[in-house]
Amino acid sequence: MTYPPPQYHGETGEVSATYRPEGTPPELVYPNGTKVHYLSSGASTGGLFGLYRWECGPGVTGPDPHFHRSISESFYTLTGSIRIYTGEKWIDTEPGDWVHVPIGGIHAFKNESGEPASMLLHFSPGAPREAYFEGLAHLGEMSEDEKVKFYLEHDNIWLD
Repeated sequence: MTYPPPQYHGETGEVSATYRPEGTPPELVYPNGTKVHYLSSGASTGGLFGLYRWECGPGVTGPDPHFHRSISESFYTLTGSIRIYTGEKWIDTEPGDWVHVPIGGIHAFKNESGEPASMLLHFSPGAPREAYFEGLAHLGEMSEDEKVKFYLEHDNIWLD
């Protein structure tokens, strides 16, 4: 394994860091109270990765088993307990636990603890997941054909 080719060719570096202070409001709040913070979108990282903080309330929330053909996904539990499906079993994660799912890996997550929980979601490369997250809130308004198109457009392949 080697370093990728340079993408920055300047001689002195540049001032380009971003800062997001604690307390910044979430970009998305679902009707069930789940809050999504867009920490780094794929667009903001030049397509390298996307990083999002999910804050789940005590109610059961999260997707059923699925996989992606173009992106990997990682989960880092911050608070509470998140159940994560590894493709063969459900595991109960706790703060500090990390799960990585390569491209094509079957996975799911749920907050079934009855308590609030939060985690970081990391996608690589940085696909435009914001449109997917925002579209989820409107699934009830979509026909079955529209749902199929929506999931395919956003690389979510559901298992039966």
